[in-house]
Amino acid sequence: MSNKPYILPYRGDYYPNGVSPKISPKAFIAPGAAVIGDVEIGADTGVWFGCVIRADVQVVRIGERTNIQDGTVIHVTRDTGPTYIGSGVTIGHCVLLHACTLEDDCFIGMRATVMDGAVVESGAMVAAGALVTPGKRVLSGQLWAGSPAKYFRDLTPEEKAFFAISADNYVKHAREYLALSL
Repeated sequence: MSNKPYILPYRGDYYPNGVSPKISPKAFIAPGAAVIGDVEIGADTGVWFGCVIRADVQVVRIGERTNIQDGTVIHVTRDTGPTYIGSGVTIGHCVLLHACTLEDDCFIGMRATVMDGAVVESGAMVAAGALVTPGKRVLSGQLWAGSPAKYFRDLTPEEKAFFAISADNYVKHAREYLALSL
């Protein structure tokens, strides 16, 4: 088994648009992660062990300083559903993101699911295990929880401040791994 991430190379017969991933040389893609198709990943972003990012029928765009923790799956919907993830986003372990939008500086808890057409605004939080159903909008400053997810309460100033701390910690961690040249 290779200790390198799996980045599917372009083969003319595979990608509908003939596009392969564009990954910043300053991004960390962990060994065992799979990045497939029309994916763009910004600087200082970390894609951790066991993640799958598959954009073979639509695009995935991921900003800078975002962390996508172990076991997360990011996918799209053919023709109608790209996935957009902003900068400074924390995505917890084993999250499922499908054809949705996460704006800058939001937080998605472990094992949460965000479905087609849903939007998580900047400064919003989705609780661990929550299911954000199609088309829902999680407003800035709000915490949504449950299955299906609903507004739970407003975030405290301390919780909002933690978003930047989390992003900074994961940028440092990704840089440490990059230095190891895995």
